Amino acid sequence: MGAHSKGAVRTVRTVRGEGEAGPAARDRYFDTLRALALVRVVAYHAFGWAWAGLVFPAMGVMFALAGTLMARSLRRPAGAVIRSRLRRLLPPFWCWGLFVVGAMLVRGWMPGWQLVYWVVPLGDPPGSAWGEQAWEILWYLRTYLWFVLLSPLLLRLFRLAPVPVLLLSLAPIVVLQCLWQPPDNRFGTGLLDLATYLFCWVLGFAHRDGVLARLKPLPVAVLSLAALACGAWYAFAHRAEYGTYDLDDVPFAQAFWSAGFVTLLMYSKARLGVDFSGLVRLRRLDRLVTVFNARAVTVYLWHELALVLAVPLIDRLWDVPAFEAYLPLASQWFLLGVGWVLIAVFVLLFGWVEDVAARKRARLLP
Repeated sequence: MGAHSKGAVRTVRTVRGEGEAGPAARDRYFDTLRALALVRVVAYHAFGWAWAGLVFPAMGVMFALAGTLMARSLRRPAGAVIRSRLRRLLPPFWCWGLFVVGAMLVRGWMPGWQLVYWVVPLGDPPGSAWGEQAWEILWYLRTYLWFVLLSPLLLRLFRLAPVPVLLLSLAPIVVLQCLWQPPDNRFGTGLLDLATYLFCWVLGFAHRDGVLARLKPLPVAVLSLAALACGAWYAFAHRAEYGTYDLDDVPFAQAFWSAGFVTLLMYSKARLGVDFSGLVRLRRLDRLVTVFNARAVTVYLWHELALVLAVPLIDRLWDVPAFEAYLPLASQWFLLGVGWVLIAVFVLLFGWVEDVAARKRARLLP
């Protein structure tokens, strides 16, 4: 995270279909959080709001949701679960990569052996500076993939001593911040991202196994608020060092703020039974949440390209006098609106790949 440039948001999303259960098993509270995370990543890319992570640390939320669903899936043999995750993740990634890699090759980019990371993103796939705004978001897929591979071991360790392991899952980011600086390469950036979101992933285990529901409200509230305070203090106290208080560029602050924020969200669900089941009465909104969750990988992968393509499209609109006179062509909000239209187009064109990857009947929309 901190090792990446600010050009791409560290937000966004976990992979569609982490739960193998059918639609009846969907949780609208979690589905709504996932949809909100997708909306936030697109808005951040359009506006670059430094405060967005403080309002809603979407990436921490999504890793926690993924951890919950991974723990549920690991009731089955680990090998089968990992193969299922790979099958759901890689085809949409390959489909998107064909366009991005193809465009970079046409522009004169020549990859080396690191091109293998475009097949399985165990490390950050290489790319040209020209295409950086598109490929830099792949840090999330790489981090998610490593969490999936590590989950059988992590879940086994967690179940040996749930609360101590959960609390100690913040130790790696403290070590990387205070005791050892990871190298500035694929290994170092990957390790830093894993350490940043390890707590959120393990928190998902705690929710799934009922550990959160058994905890007393007072210590949960106190520790969560302490983590929030630590994250906010670090971000603002080191603003000069990092040049921003944007949590996406300050991994230590991101880790602690996300830990406190997401714990309160998950605890509200586990202990208080917060639920959005009434969403089904708002049919259009419920439908939108369903589409976001069923096409989450597609939205995440293609949203940056949509925002990039919106710029030359809007430039063409300036040539039409009526559009120039009556449309807010210079507004970033208009750019965001055009971006969402293009995202919708990409979802219609390529979203069916997620259905095929999940071994379901291909559909334009779920």
